[in-house]
Amino acid sequence: MTRALDPALLTVGAALFSCVLAVAGLQLYASGRDRRRAVVDRLADDRRLPVTGRGRRFAALDRAVRATRYGRRLEKRLAATGLDVTPGEFTAYLAGAVVALWLVAHAVLAAFFGPIAALTAVWAAFAFLDWQRRKRTERFINQLPELSRILANATQAGLALRTALGMAAEELEAPAGQELAKVSDKLAVGHSVEEALDELAERLPSRELVVLVTTLVLANRAGGTVVGSLRNLTRTLEERKETRREVRTQLSQVTVTAYVVPLLGIGTLLLMNRIAPGAIDRMTSSFLGQLAVVAAFVLYGLGFFLIRRLSKIDV
Repeated sequence: MTRALDPALLTVGAALFSCVLAVAGLQLYASGRDRRRAVVDRLADDRRLPVTGRGRRFAALDRAVRATRYGRRLEKRLAATGLDVTPGEFTAYLAGAVVALWLVAHAVLAAFFGPIAALTAVWAAFAFLDWQRRKRTERFINQLPELSRILANATQAGLALRTALGMAAEELEAPAGQELAKVSDKLAVGHSVEEALDELAERLPSRELVVLVTTLVLANRAGGTVVGSLRNLTRTLEERKETRREVRTQLSQVTVTAYVVPLLGIGTLLLMNRIAPGAIDRMTSSFLGQLAVVAAFVLYGLGFFLIRRLSKIDV
């Protein structure tokens, strides 16, 4: 006569078996997720931001933002800057900064300056992205002579252009190494050299890079050697690098003036409100006062734009 199994033992055994299955399932899920992330990182297009392994914030907001036209454009701008920020994170941080500056301007100056501070925060955020992209492009331009030298040496040694680009991606530091790694990944999955290099020139627009890309594309299309052209291009890029440094040094004072002029206006407002508390609130309580403040800000912005425009010299 068979003895009936204890229900408690059956329950414990089933629980242990379920735990084992859960652990195995979690391990399999984590392994598959890591493999998928590795494949996505390798085959991702140029709009994808570099992954550093940290946890992403605002995942739901990020998915919603990426689905919009604004999100797709923002994703491209963030990719060009090299910042490790997703569109959702940037939007959330920007919204927080807008609210904070609105409240600070409302409390420190007057209620009228809240919307102005919010608009200034939005402009400053996108101006920062443009500045970051220009700075990254400048660093890439400074690396172009070394890039051209590596490609010339590799080509002279008999290596193909695809192999030379992969070698340059491994030897150069960021941002040139990162951008050339994207080019190598494009070439590895079947894209042509011309298409991959054209996308690189679109991400980091500059005259020097356009010249280098044109030289490589024409040489690759014609099937000729590029050693002599790259040697001459290296010397030219070195000379342009020195010229750009001299021009930047000469115009440094003008650049500082462009930023000091608007700050003087804001400082004057704060000083006036400090000397006579409530003066700004009384001034902006009438239509003429509000019109005068808006006109002053417009003129300061126009002055900033004109100074920056006049001091811009293309080399």
